[in-house]
Amino acid sequence: MTPDTTTGDKTAGAVAGGATRGGVLKGGGIKGRGSGRPGGADRDSAGLSLTLRGLYRTFGTTRALDGLSLDIQPGEFVALLGPSGCGKTTALRIVAGFETADSGSVLVDGSDISAMPAAKRDMGMVFQSYSLFPNMPAIDNVAFGLRLRKLRGPDRHRRALELLDMVGLTDQARQYPHQLSGGQQQRVALARALAIEPQVLLLDEPLSALDAKVRLQLREQIKGLQQRLGITTLFVTHDQEEALSMADRVGVMRSGKFEQVDVPDQLYANPRTAFVAEFVGTMNRLPGTLTSARDVAVLDSVLTVRAGAADGLAGDVDVLVRPEGLRIKAQPGGNGIVTDRAFLGSVSRIGVRLCGAVAVKVDHPSAHAGDFTPGASVQVSLPAEDAVLVAARP
Repeated sequence: MTPDTTTGDKTAGAVAGGATRGGVLKGGGIKGRGSGRPGGADRDSAGLSLTLRGLYRTFGTTRALDGLSLDIQPGEFVALLGPSGCGKTTALRIVAGFETADSGSVLVDGSDISAMPAAKRDMGMVFQSYSLFPNMPAIDNVAFGLRLRKLRGPDRHRRALELLDMVGLTDQARQYPHQLSGGQQQRVALARALAIEPQVLLLDEPLSALDAKVRLQLREQIKGLQQRLGITTLFVTHDQEEALSMADRVGVMRSGKFEQVDVPDQLYANPRTAFVAEFVGTMNRLPGTLTSARDVAVLDSVLTVRAGAADGLAGDVDVLVRPEGLRIKAQPGGNGIVTDRAFLGSVSRIGVRLCGAVAVKVDHPSAHAGDFTPGASVQVSLPAEDAVLVAARP
């Protein structure tokens, strides 16, 4: 069979046929990798380093990338996170070879591949839209890149079956894409990307079209496979939970640049900019006033912040704090009125309107949230010392 000649299928074919390292298909099947490197891989079996160096890309009057640079270690899983239009997909397509940067370079294992066509890059790619060949059963979709490498039929068949078994689809090997669920199609697409044993795996929002339960299952499966195989992975998503739960590091993008690249817990707990603080997770903004280099008056009390938190600031500031960083108790004549309450399992998120029409969200254990009904008077306080301070909004 031959694939349809739609744009998506041509793109899928280019990636499925991407060259292996040195242009030679590695023998044997997909093997489990060891541990000790980022992503759980040994040095000898890990993927290759990937470097984005000073990438610029302009579309008309819009600058999609503005000097973007990033170093990804062998076997590392890095997510690009940001709002629509921030440049994350453009960066991924430049790495894949589907877009060309106006300037800058992409290096794999220290070698510049910027001028190399997509079909020659040692990369596998999984798309949001699956991009499977509709006239091929699952096993032939997985084997497509191997066929382009002219791998013998029996070896090609065996390798494709190994990959389908790895993603739990052995029983669906002879089914066509229209006979598979969205989650199954995406697993076939993942198996196809892995079939060529790429040193770099590119994931372009592969879970966004799936329902919540399937998305969670595939999230765990993709991360498990990435750790097992030690493939250097670049993952584009607008879903914060996906990025924080899957990636070794997350790069938060805005207007073609990185605001912060960090491990998930540091990105969440110690955002370096107001944009990162408010984009990643839920963040409250409280008006405050600096009374000294480390003291800020907020919520009817004076809070001592960590050293350096107020650098470059003076006078009125905004105090950024997450819902779990606030404390709440029922109190007649308190500083706030409950507006709503959302049950989130072990915690409930309580909306409170404070004096001055400031609205905040407070997380509180659900087992003790019965008193916080809409209209109840409460006292909200901020005991934490790790709040983020930014200049007050005009």
